[in-house]
Amino acid sequence: MSYMGNPFYNVFNSQKSNQFAVAKASYKKRINKLNALKNAIENTYKDAIREAIYADFKKPYAETDLTEIYPVIGDIKFAKQHLKSWMKRQKVETPLALLGSSSWYIYEPKGVCLIISPWNFPLNLTFGPLVSAIAAGNTVIIKPSEMTPHISKVMKAIISELFSENEVALIEGDVKASQALLELPFNHIFFTGSPQVGKIVMKAASNHLASVTLELGGKSPAIIDDTINLKTAVKRLVWGKFVNNGQTCIAPDYVFIKASLKNVFIAEIRKQLQKFYSTNAETSDSYSRIVNKKHFNRLVSYLQDAKSHSATIEIGGQTNQDDCYIAPTVVSNLPEDSLLMQEEIFGPILPIKVYENIDEVITYINTKEKPLALYIYSKHKRTIDKVISNTRAGTSCINNNVVQYSNHNLPFGGSNNSGIGKSHGYFGFQEFSNMRSVMKQHTKGSVEFLFPPYTTLKQKIVDITLKWF
Repeated sequence: MSYMGNPFYNVFNSQKSNQFAVAKASYKKRINKLNALKNAIENTYKDAIREAIYADFKKPYAETDLTEIYPVIGDIKFAKQHLKSWMKRQKVETPLALLGSSSWYIYEPKGVCLIISPWNFPLNLTFGPLVSAIAAGNTVIIKPSEMTPHISKVMKAIISELFSENEVALIEGDVKASQALLELPFNHIFFTGSPQVGKIVMKAASNHLASVTLELGGKSPAIIDDTINLKTAVKRLVWGKFVNNGQTCIAPDYVFIKASLKNVFIAEIRKQLQKFYSTNAETSDSYSRIVNKKHFNRLVSYLQDAKSHSATIEIGGQTNQDDCYIAPTVVSNLPEDSLLMQEEIFGPILPIKVYENIDEVITYINTKEKPLALYIYSKHKRTIDKVISNTRAGTSCINNNVVQYSNHNLPFGGSNNSGIGKSHGYFGFQEFSNMRSVMKQHTKGSVEFLFPPYTTLKQKIVDITLKWF
């Protein structure tokens, strides 16, 4: 198949030609690349990153530091600390039947990789996978979201300064650019986005049998029972829901609260929102905005649909289209066919569902697609164990939310509709690597005694082998 008409073929082909040179880079050379990236993010371009992300959706500088810059710096530090051991030959035992040989496996780079990153955490979710790809020794083409053009320009400047195009290249553009890239025979594709687009990416990858990592989303539930300190639970829940204006794939999408606690729960949320963002979040320097008018209108339509279904707006609901502002909003009494209960919200709107016993919560969750995250707030071990063992989710956190993403020792990723594959730390390194098994014969092997022609003696040896080895 000819790719000569593809606008990105030359970049792809240059990386394909260079992939083995990059793959052979020593541990020290890979560390140098990671150090250069770390210095660019942490020092040289730090102010430019903050300003660009603020220009894209008014994200406070402190929040950019905590949710964009810090996670990538953490990824780099973790990779530097462990890369030498990851790159080593991993010895394994050889069975007695293969006496005279030794066995091991190595992590070899997958080759030419494509990273398609989203707009909600544009730096974090672009450079995080890049750290893993560099550590594993791959060449990479990056396609960031067109919805955050200011930070995309800064990231392009960083990549252009640190890497030659035949090693790492960043391509700006809209969906047509993504479509053209997906036509190329990449060895691995790392996509972060919605399940709907994830299916398109996976279908395109299947044309070349490319492996994929799909970091998707879904409706992540939070469950709060009556054993937990409600004030503490609400403080953590409100932060996890409304940080980044709710535009977080692992944010609590809806919350189950014991029916008897509903009113006090809503009152606590109101208090906590005022502490975080004052009585008018629109004037708060700590509250960011919806990324663009398209997503603003989508969320407004969800609220209008809720009102048409006679749902109750318990808190918030105010909007300002000119500023892409939606107040922190809490909604109750939602029917199941409402958009807020059917679609991933990805915004500052929190539906509340009440329950009487944990079994009905588990039953409800299991009627839905597997979520990317599931949260349980409880001090009751039996309840916690019951929820964990009787539900399925990509990741979970007990008595907190969202923060599990920050532990580089944990694999991060979804399951089925919420994702395929894992990222972060060792798991990200694995995702961008092929585990290549190797066996070396040192002496005459026992299997050779069983080569044809098959005699009665050899059959007896086979029988013994089947029974004892």
